[in-house]
Amino acid sequence: QVQLVESGGGLVQAGGSLRLSCVASGRTFNTYTMAWFRQAPGKEREFVALITWSGSRTYYADSVKGRFTISRDNAKNTVYLQMNSLKPEDTAVYYCAARLDYSITYAQNMYPYWGQGTQATVSS
Repeated sequence: QVQLVESGGGLVQAGGSLRLSCVASGRTFNTYTMAWFRQAPGKEREFVALITWSGSRTYYADSVKGRFTISRDNAKNTVYLQMNSLKPEDTAVYYCAARLDYSITYAQNMYPYWGQGTQATVSS
């Protein structure tokens, strides 16, 4: 069983930055594919970013490319999402998710482990 705990959300003005963190349990974190998803009010949850087990490859949704950066520290069992140049449309609950293998997928139903989510609100 893997537990994921997110933190770092909050209220920020448009153009500002937030850094989300997600700490995972488990001794084999360095084999997990990690991803961030988000769900805005009244919308479906959507893919934001993904990072492979070693951190050597990252993938982003077009809507956040160039503004968000996903990274990981395997020694700390932690994945991060640095969010810069935030826009009001980035307002959402952000979730981290884990797959316990090396596969790369954007599909939510392929991630068996999820955190509880952290709220990020961007005011205009």
